[in-house]
Amino acid sequence: MTDLSSIYDFLPCRTPAAWVEVAVESLPVLLIDHANCEKKAAATAMSLMHRYTENTVLLNKMSRLAREELRHFEQVIAIMKKRSVAYPQLTAARYAGALRKEVRSAEPGRLVDTLLIGAIIEARSCERFACIAPELDDELAEFYTSLLKSESRHFTDYLKLAEEVASAQEVNSRLPVLLERERELIESTDTEFRFHSGVPG
Repeated sequence: MTDLSSIYDFLPCRTPAAWVEVAVESLPVLLIDHANCEKKAAATAMSLMHRYTENTVLLNKMSRLAREELRHFEQVIAIMKKRSVAYPQLTAARYAGALRKEVRSAEPGRLVDTLLIGAIIEARSCERFACIAPELDDELAEFYTSLLKSESRHFTDYLKLAEEVASAQEVNSRLPVLLERERELIESTDTEFRFHSGVPG
C-alpha cells in the first residue's frame, strides 16, 4: 500500500463521509467525471509544456505526467465500456475553476500558483481514491488503489517544481491561501456530485 502520510499532512481536511456515501451510489457519474479529470490533468500538463519551454525539468516532468494521465483516461473509459456506462457531456465541478481563479496574472506568480494548485488537485485526487476504494467492488477498488502511487508522485512533482521556481518564503506565503480555499470548496455544500465536489446538497 502506498504511504499517503505526506498527502494527509499536506491537505487541509479529509473528504467528508457524505461525499463517499453519494459516490458509492453514483458510480456512473463518478466514472464519467473521473475520465474528464484525467483528460484535464493531461491538458494542464501539456499547457505548461507549451508555455514554459525554457524549463527543462518542468518539460520532462509534465511530459511524463501527461502520458500517465492519458493512460489513466484510457483505463477509465475501458471500465466504463465494460460496465455499459455511456459517456455523455457532463458539466464541470466548480472545484478546479474556483482554485484557478486564485492564480496571479503576472509571472512568476502565475507559474508558482499554477504549480501549487496542481499539487493540491493531485493530492486531493489521491486522497479521494484512497477513501473510496474500500467502499467499492473488487474491480474498482483494485483500480483506484493502483492509481495511488502515480497520483502521489504527481503531487510531489508539482510541489517540487513550485519550490524550484520560487523562494521558500513565497511558497510558504501562497500555499496556506490556496489550501484554505480548497478546504472551503471541499467542506461546503455542492449542488452537483462530481469527483472533486464538496458536501452533496
